[in-house]
Amino acid sequence: MIRFDNVSKTFKRIRVLDGIDLDIGLSERVALIGSNGAGKTTLIRCLLGEYIHEGNITIDGMSPRTERNRVLAEIGFVPQLPPPLKMPVGQLIGFAAGLCGTDPQRILDLAGRLGLATAPIMDRQFVRLSGGMKQKLLIAIALGREARVLIMDEPAANLDPEARKIFFELLAERASSATMLISSHRLNEVSSLVNRVVEMDMGRVVIDDRVANPMEAGT
Repeated sequence: MIRFDNVSKTFKRIRVLDGIDLDIGLSERVALIGSNGAGKTTLIRCLLGEYIHEGNITIDGMSPRTERNRVLAEIGFVPQLPPPLKMPVGQLIGFAAGLCGTDPQRILDLAGRLGLATAPIMDRQFVRLSGGMKQKLLIAIALGREARVLIMDEPAANLDPEARKIFFELLAERASSATMLISSHRLNEVSSLVNRVVEMDMGRVVIDDRVANPMEAGT
């Protein structure tokens, strides 16, 4: 489903990604781990078609750079840092639902499950929400579409413990239908969900292990 073929990226003569080779199959759930500066976010941005890079990347056989609209239609994405959108929450939900042809109520329901009451904030600008509220809404938008690929960059960073627990329950519900790439500093947090761990350091893959997890064991 996702393929990185000798992918490298350089910023101001500093090589941030160095010859990344990865194949991620349909319904694999991958934890992407590593310290700050390891290259995780840069790899994700290349995957989303945001950066020019050396080597090749494909999602379901399509290039994120040259076929970006088609690729993004397959993806649910939660960024590490929420975008500074001045759009009111209600308009944002309607816009996001229209892009992927989903019912806005589905997004509202998912936000509610995460503990975000949307009724009082529908007219508030997204940028004026708290960090936790932004994260819950972005997660609801990402999971509210029938995406075949879920890409999440530190998605639980601003969530309270209860919302974090529900978030991973929501991901588990999608485990059989979506390929997942989840960047996280906390391997223990995602260990019950993922079936593969990829660790990066200094722009390279240093560990790539397929692992068993309780969900697959039926416990």
